[in-house]
Amino acid sequence: MLRLENVSHSFKNGNEVLKVLHHIQFEVQKGEMIALLGSSGSGKSTLLNLMAGLMKPTEGHIYIADQDIVKYGENKLAVFRRKHIGFIFQAYELIPTLTVRENVELPLVFQSVSPSKRRKKAMELLEMTGIGDKASLYPSQLSGGQQQRVSIARSLITEPSVIFADEPTGNLDTKTEEEIIRIMMALNESMKTTFVIVTHEMEVAAQMKKTIMLRDGYLVQPEDYTTPAAGQRGPNAPSPLSGVPVHAEEAGEVS
Repeated sequence: MLRLENVSHSFKNGNEVLKVLHHIQFEVQKGEMIALLGSSGSGKSTLLNLMAGLMKPTEGHIYIADQDIVKYGENKLAVFRRKHIGFIFQAYELIPTLTVRENVELPLVFQSVSPSKRRKKAMELLEMTGIGDKASLYPSQLSGGQQQRVSIARSLITEPSVIFADEPTGNLDTKTEEEIIRIMMALNESMKTTFVIVTHEMEVAAQMKKTIMLRDGYLVQPEDYTTPAAGQRGPNAPSPLSGVPVHAEEAGEVS
């Protein structure tokens, strides 16, 4: 579903070239839910932008649904993102002048889906995320956790190949964070949608069965650590990473 081959990226700062990602290679299978873990400055935000087709890597290839998106021009890439990629943001990014249902429907408006079909689908997803009774309210009338549920429903409405969640619990308290993670895991299980959760929180990553870790722009082997959720780690112990392609299940977690 998602495959990165030898992906590197650099930024220019005057005459200086700053390399922020170094030969990243991994695969995520259809229906998997993984964490991309890294501290500030690790390169995870840059990698997210590359995987989502918002930037092009300096070198390497990125495949989503067997399509090398690096080769696409801007127009073709925009159409591809609209169909195959969903987003969940830390700050929710809901439109305040639209109702909850209208926010969820919005991606289908751009796909020219009929009003009746998109309303039906939006309501189904709102029910699945537990806020069907909030459909006629506006974002300002919701709590942070409820707004994030709307964002989750919106990300699913186009039935994307993969959903990228960028620090989806970063603005939430611990109890609400746990609820949001449970909702995403339940949707992943029931809908078989591929999720990539970008986070700096070990507690979030430890709840995923599979985790990829970045440090200083490199894909690295995790170190041992202790957290309350450490017992929830996936069953496969990681092997040393040596720059060769790895499946997500061969990577582990820690910041």
